[in-house]
Order: sequence, then structure tokens, then C-alpha cells
Amino acid sequence: MTREIIQTARAPQAIGTYSQAVRAGNTVYVSGQIPLDPATGQLETGGIEAEIRRVFENLKAIAEAAGSSLAGVAKLTIFLTDLAHFAKVNEIMATYFAAPYPARAVIGVAQLPRGARVEMECILALG
Repeated sequence: MTREIIQTARAPQAIGTYSQAVRAGNTVYVSGQIPLDPATGQLETGGIEAEIRRVFENLKAIAEAAGSSLAGVAKLTIFLTDLAHFAKVNEIMATYFAAPYPARAVIGVAQLPRGARVEMECILALG
């Protein structure tokens, strides 16, 4: 099976040895996105709500670069450094997704890259 690298300037460039996303067949694996502003490469400011929205916008941009949208997300994984933000994630997620919602996991972690408080990765099903 061939792999296709998905890349867009509308999402942050990789800050390590990985691609924004990889398409394998009809599946796209989107790398973890933290709340980096793609224009500046800096963490989003404005509090946890702005950070969560930035991550969803980054995922959306990559999904669109893959020829899909957030509606194509089959599985979403969310990492939070403070699970007290879980309700805010649900509230904001409802503005980006409609039922039926993707499968999802929310995981509390001690630390994320660059001091981020939220990171998300997803798997898109195409076709």
C-alpha cells in the first residue's frame, strides 16, 4: 500500500520528525496537534477555550487538505493536562461536530510539547 503525505500551510508545520498527516488507502492518520498558530508558530493565547478552538481549526485544516472535513473523523483522541477542562472540550467540540459523533478518548497527561494544555489527534475515514 502506498502512503501519501498530507501537508498544508493552514496548520502548524511539524516541529519534529513526523508529517502533519499520512494517507494510507482510504484512511488518513492525523498527527497530534497542539494549539500552535500556523501563522506565527507560537502557542495560542487567550485561555483554554481559544487553545481548544485552535486545535480543532488545525485538525480541520489538515482534514480539508486531505480532501475531507471534520465530518470524516472516525476516531478522535484528546490529551489534556487538566481534566477540569473536559466540559469545555465537550462544549466546543459540539460546535465542530454533529451527531453521529466520532469515537473518542480523552486522556489526562502530565505534560505536552511546548507547555501546551491540549493536544488532539484523529483518524479520518475517506470514501
